[in-house]
Formats: sequence, C-alpha cells, structure tokens
Amino acid sequence: GLLGPNGCGKTTTIGMMLGLIKPTRGKILVDEQNIDSIERTEYLSKINFASPYVELPKKLTVKQNLDVYGRLYGVKDLENRIKDIVHDLSLSKFVNKKTGELSSGQKNRVSLAKSLINKPKFLFLDEPTASLDPDIGDFVRQYIENYKNQNEVTILLASHNMDEVERLTDSIMMMKKGKIVDSGTSQTLIEKHGRNNLEETFLKIARSVK
Repeated sequence: GLLGPNGCGKTTTIGMMLGLIKPTRGKILVDEQNIDSIERTEYLSKINFASPYVELPKKLTVKQNLDVYGRLYGVKDLENRIKDIVHDLSLSKFVNKKTGELSSGQKNRVSLAKSLINKPKFLFLDEPTASLDPDIGDFVRQYIENYKNQNEVTILLASHNMDEVERLTDSIMMMKKGKIVDSGTSQTLIEKHGRNNLEETFLKIARSVK
C-alpha cells in the first residue's frame, strides 16, 4: 500500500517505477536490477498499470482495446485470454461497446482488465475503485484479492480508501511531501501512532498531529 495526501508524490512514484518519469536522484530496483539497465521490452512485459484517471482509447470497443494491448504485450493465445478476463470481470454485456460510451464503473473494470491482460509480475494500481458504487467497488476488491492469492504477483496499491488498503495490502508505506515517512503493516502503524484505525493514523501523519 502507498498512502499519503494529494500531491505527496504517489502517482509520480508509480510513474517512475513504470519508467515514464526519470528520477531526479536515487535509483529504482526491480529484482535487484536497476530498471535503467534492464532491456525495456523485457521490463515492460513483466508490469502493467491501472488507473481511473488514465483513459483507454474511447473510439475502440472494449474488445478492441483488450486486443490492441494484448498484442502490444505479446500475449500468447490472446483470444482465449480475452475471453477469460471478460468472463472473470463480468464485461460481456458491454464488451462490444465503445469504451468512451461506458459508465465510470464499467471503464474502471475495463482498465483493470487491460492491466491484467499480460498476467504481470508487478501490478501498479492507482486508486482502482475511485468513483465506484459500493457494490462494484466490493466486486473489484474481491477480484483483486482473489487474483493476488492465486498468482505470483506483487501489487503496489495507491488508494485513499482505508478499508480497501487494510483488506488488500500486506504492508504500507506512508508518504508526505515526496518522502516515505513511515511503513509497516496496518496494525503496527495503528498501534505505533496510538490510533483506533488506519484512517485516524493517516490523518495524524498527514496533519502532523501528536
């Protein structure tokens, strides 16, 4: 889990890990290798990303988008992979609709499907359930939870939903003004800061409250 107030650097950090932004200092290691020294195609084949704030091509249908991204990632047996993920994420009712015509909740699920099309080893999720109603939000969290338990994958989750963070993460990094200011499991952080839950802990750190 990657937590912090708006503007603290969560999305920028993910952008650097994706290789889209060059760090001003320091280095990024993946499997103990600096990503600057890894062949880019090799690295990109291992990762993927989902965010409700990054839209897929609006004029393509859901199926066309999945097909395009699957080809970009070199997914083998792509047709069956698309069928599986459409079924798993309940996309069948709108799989042939243009992505730009979908509701925000439907777009979120399509974005998640895109992020899993290549079965990534490293998955970056930036507020994956933002703007979803409670029912669809719970469906997406359950899917991510099941996927994490059934696959060898490392997930970095940036979220403002504390219940979601507690449910989906094994450990948490707390950011403030571009720096990691604390880390640990949700329970250890709650106990360390003398609060009743993770939301109160977040507020204490964000507001520098004693």
